[in-house]
Amino acid sequence: MSQDATFEDGREAPLRLKALDAEDLAVMAALVQDAVFPAVEMQWDRKARRFAILLNRFRWEDAPNAAARKRSYERVQSVLVVEDVMNVQSQGIDKSDLDMVFSLLAVTFIPGQDGAGRLELTLAGDGLIAIDVEALEVILQDVTRPYVAPSGRAPSHPD
Repeated sequence: MSQDATFEDGREAPLRLKALDAEDLAVMAALVQDAVFPAVEMQWDRKARRFAILLNRFRWEDAPNAAARKRSYERVQSVLVVEDVMNVQSQGIDKSDLDMVFSLLAVTFIPGQDGAGRLELTLAGDGLIAIDVEALEVILQDVTRPYVAPSGRAPSHPD
Protein backbone atom coordinates (compact mmCIF):
# COMPACT_ATOMS: atom_id res chain seq x y z
CA MET A 1 0.00 0.00 0.00
CA SER A 2 1.45 3.37 -0.95
CA GLN A 3 1.22 6.36 1.32
CA ASP A 4 0.93 9.97 0.26
CA ALA A 5 3.84 12.23 1.09
CA THR A 6 3.26 14.66 3.93
CA PHE A 7 4.22 18.32 3.99
CA GLU A 8 7.04 17.46 6.40
CA ASP A 9 8.58 15.09 3.85
CA GLY A 10 9.37 17.98 1.50
CA ARG A 11 12.77 19.64 1.71
CA GLU A 12 12.51 23.04 3.28
CA ALA A 13 14.07 25.91 1.42
CA PRO A 14 16.94 27.76 3.11
CA LEU A 15 15.89 30.80 5.11
CA ARG A 16 16.43 34.24 3.63
CA LEU A 17 14.88 36.94 5.77
CA LYS A 18 15.20 40.71 6.02
CA ALA A 19 14.33 42.77 9.09
CA LEU A 20 13.50 46.43 8.51
CA ASP A 21 11.62 47.08 11.76
CA ALA A 22 11.41 45.83 15.34
CA GLU A 23 8.62 43.36 14.52
CA ASP A 24 10.67 41.74 11.73
CA LEU A 25 13.71 41.69 14.01
CA ALA A 26 11.78 39.83 16.75
CA VAL A 27 11.08 36.97 14.33
CA MET A 28 14.71 36.88 13.24
CA ALA A 29 15.95 37.05 16.84
CA ALA A 30 13.91 33.95 17.72
CA LEU A 31 15.51 32.06 14.81
CA VAL A 32 19.10 32.97 15.75
CA GLN A 33 18.74 32.40 19.50
CA ASP A 34 21.40 29.92 20.65
CA ALA A 35 23.43 30.26 17.46
CA VAL A 36 27.14 29.70 18.05
CA PHE A 37 30.09 31.21 16.22
CA PRO A 38 33.85 31.56 16.64
CA ALA A 39 35.36 35.02 17.04
CA VAL A 40 37.08 34.73 13.65
CA GLU A 41 33.67 34.61 11.91
CA MET A 42 32.79 38.22 12.83
CA GLN A 43 33.71 40.93 10.36
CA TRP A 44 33.09 44.66 10.20
CA ASP A 45 33.74 46.28 6.83
CA ARG A 46 33.89 49.98 7.70
CA LYS A 47 34.07 51.12 4.10
CA ALA A 48 30.99 49.10 3.07
CA ARG A 49 29.29 49.94 6.40
CA ARG A 50 28.48 46.27 6.92
CA PHE A 51 28.88 43.92 9.89
CA ALA A 52 28.54 40.17 9.32
CA ILE A 53 28.73 36.96 11.32
CA LEU A 54 28.80 33.38 10.04
CA LEU A 55 26.60 31.56 12.57
CA ASN A 56 25.92 27.91 13.30
CA ARG A 57 22.19 28.39 13.84
CA PHE A 58 19.93 25.91 15.65
CA ARG A 59 16.94 25.23 13.38
CA TRP A 60 14.18 26.30 15.77
CA GLU A 61 11.70 26.23 12.88
CA ASP A 62 12.36 22.47 12.47
CA ALA A 63 12.60 21.46 16.16
CA PRO A 64 8.91 20.51 16.66
CA ASN A 65 9.00 18.33 13.55
CA ALA A 66 12.27 16.68 14.63
CA ALA A 67 10.83 15.94 18.10
CA ALA A 68 7.56 14.57 16.69
CA ARG A 69 9.38 12.29 14.25
CA LYS A 70 12.02 11.32 16.83
CA ARG A 71 14.85 12.35 14.55
CA SER A 72 17.96 14.41 15.21
CA TYR A 73 17.81 18.13 15.78
CA GLU A 74 19.60 20.21 13.18
CA ARG A 75 21.82 23.25 12.83
CA VAL A 76 22.66 25.17 9.67
CA GLN A 77 25.32 27.73 8.83
CA SER A 78 23.76 31.14 8.27
CA VAL A 79 25.09 34.60 7.59
CA LEU A 80 23.72 37.44 9.69
CA VAL A 81 24.42 40.77 7.95
CA VAL A 82 23.79 44.23 9.40
CA GLU A 83 23.74 47.08 6.86
CA ASP A 84 24.24 50.86 7.31
CA VAL A 85 26.63 50.35 10.24
CA MET A 86 28.19 53.49 11.66
CA ASN A 87 30.03 51.98 14.64
CA VAL A 88 30.62 48.63 16.38
CA GLN A 89 31.56 48.23 20.03
CA SER A 90 31.86 45.18 22.24
CA GLN A 91 32.15 44.39 25.91
CA GLY A 92 33.11 41.15 27.63
CA ILE A 93 34.84 39.86 24.50
CA ASP A 94 38.54 38.97 24.47
CA LYS A 95 39.49 40.00 20.92
CA SER A 96 42.89 38.32 21.21
CA ASP A 97 41.33 34.85 21.72
CA LEU A 98 40.44 33.94 18.13
CA ASP A 99 39.43 30.42 19.15
CA MET A 100 36.71 31.69 21.49
CA VAL A 101 33.23 30.45 20.58
CA PHE A 102 30.26 32.66 21.39
CA SER A 103 26.62 31.74 21.95
CA LEU A 104 24.04 34.31 20.84
CA LEU A 105 21.28 34.72 23.41
CA ALA A 106 19.30 37.73 22.14
CA VAL A 107 19.08 40.35 19.42
CA THR A 108 17.39 43.65 20.28
CA PHE A 109 17.02 47.07 18.69
CA ILE A 110 17.05 50.32 20.64
CA PRO A 111 15.57 53.05 18.40
CA GLY A 112 17.26 56.42 18.15
CA GLN A 113 16.50 59.53 16.10
CA ASP A 114 15.13 59.43 12.54
CA GLY A 115 15.25 55.63 12.10
CA ALA A 116 18.76 55.24 13.47
CA GLY A 117 19.45 53.17 16.55
CA ARG A 118 21.52 50.50 18.21
CA LEU A 119 21.34 46.78 17.51
CA GLU A 120 22.52 44.77 20.50
CA LEU A 121 23.68 41.16 20.25
CA THR A 122 23.71 39.67 23.76
CA LEU A 123 26.11 36.76 24.21
CA ALA A 124 26.35 34.09 26.89
CA GLY A 125 28.85 35.00 29.60
CA ASP A 126 27.95 38.71 29.74
CA GLY A 127 29.28 39.53 26.26
CA LEU A 128 27.67 42.21 24.13
CA ILE A 129 28.14 43.50 20.60
CA ALA A 130 26.59 46.95 20.08
CA ILE A 131 26.09 48.03 16.48
CA ASP A 132 25.06 51.62 15.78
CA VAL A 133 23.07 51.83 12.54
CA GLU A 134 21.76 54.65 10.41
CA ALA A 135 18.66 52.55 9.67
CA LEU A 136 17.61 49.04 10.70
CA GLU A 137 18.39 46.53 7.95
CA VAL A 138 19.40 43.03 9.00
CA ILE A 139 19.58 40.00 6.69
CA LEU A 140 19.65 36.36 7.74
CA GLN A 141 20.47 33.80 5.08
CA ASP A 142 21.16 30.07 5.39
CA VAL A 143 24.26 29.22 3.36
CA THR A 144 24.67 25.45 3.90
CA ARG A 145 22.44 22.42 4.10
CA PRO A 146 21.23 21.55 7.60
CA TYR A 147 23.40 19.13 9.58
CA VAL A 148 22.81 17.06 12.72
CA ALA A 149 23.29 19.19 15.84
CA PRO A 150 26.52 17.94 17.46
CA SER A 151 24.96 17.97 20.94
CA GLY A 152 22.04 15.86 19.73
CA ARG A 153 19.57 17.98 21.68
CA ALA A 154 17.78 21.31 21.59
CA PRO A 155 19.36 24.19 23.52
CA SER A 156 17.71 24.91 26.86
CA HIS A 157 17.87 27.69 29.39
CA PRO A 158 17.22 26.38 32.90
CA ASP A 159 15.82 28.98 35.27
